[in-house]
Amino acid sequence: MFPTARCLAAKPSGFLKRSAEELGRLSKIAWNSEALSTPTKPYRLLDFEDESSVANCKTMADRAVGGFSTASLDYIPADPSSNAPAHARFHGSISTKLPNNWRVERTGYAAFRNQDRGLWLFGRLYWDVDPYSYLALRVKSDGRRYTVNIQTDSIVETDIHQHRLYTRHHRVASTTADDHLSPYSAPEALESPELAEARYPNGLPPSLSDVPPPSTVMSSVTTSGSTGWETILLPFNSFVRTNYGLVVEPQTSIIRQRVKSIGIGLTDRVEGPYDLRIHRIWATNGMSEGEIEEEQRICGADALPVDEGVRTGWSGEVASHTSKPGDSEKSPKGKGLKALRDEWDA
Repeated sequence: MFPTARCLAAKPSGFLKRSAEELGRLSKIAWNSEALSTPTKPYRLLDFEDESSVANCKTMADRAVGGFSTASLDYIPADPSSNAPAHARFHGSISTKLPNNWRVERTGYAAFRNQDRGLWLFGRLYWDVDPYSYLALRVKSDGRRYTVNIQTDSIVETDIHQHRLYTRHHRVASTTADDHLSPYSAPEALESPELAEARYPNGLPPSLSDVPPPSTVMSSVTTSGSTGWETILLPFNSFVRTNYGLVVEPQTSIIRQRVKSIGIGLTDRVEGPYDLRIHRIWATNGMSEGEIEEEQRICGADALPVDEGVRTGWSGEVASHTSKPGDSEKSPKGKGLKALRDEWDA
């Protein structure tokens, strides 16, 4: 049987279209010998400019156990007047009200993720992000404590690797003696000592705290020219292995060759509405010259610069004599991701 134009145009992708797309992608990598070097081009995972990508995601909330939180994921068309791209809107309301069910002791969560990617000619279809160092997300946030969730084909199916989705526009206020009861204080302060100890037996991991770790690549803080959109790069090796919200020990790295799903959740248990816009999620080794035009058009003054490592192919041509001590921690320009990957893998 040969695939027809109707089969290949179907949305969401059917078996034949998935197989053709994956074979085409792998053939292109082999033809260009891209597997012999560190990739400099992005690998798109979830592109919400395509309405079918939104339709191929599922939402989850505590309503499944009788709670009252809501979650929706809608497709929003592009707005040329504001340079806003077509994107997905993750929105709803968080409620910590308990249902009339003695078995449920805790509510207040909402999330979304892509559906199972299905089968292709050689079995179940996964994302292979092993050649990449970062998971990149272009978002417009309302400041809530969102968490990025990655699920792989691991031995324990309920294991999820998590990382806080940090943004520049909505910094969480630091906790002080006067605001320790604020809904935006540190998440561990909102829990009982027993629950906090159960969730974080070795202390709160840096990538789940309210302060972005140095390994996270974000734009510099701007005061004007902001569009609200920003691109954040999260190192795959900074994700924390969890199971039902509890940090699992011993920690294990993400199985990058067999990524099943990617999603975003909200578990801050702060009652009220939430609204997060997501343009695209992709794997990368840093911002490339081919991406910079779109990045600047959408993110404006908050656009990430071209990564010097990607630009030079990690040939050692970065102009280090013009950089100052500590610049590599302040700006993604001088990070040279190839040089840092061995440090993260250690």
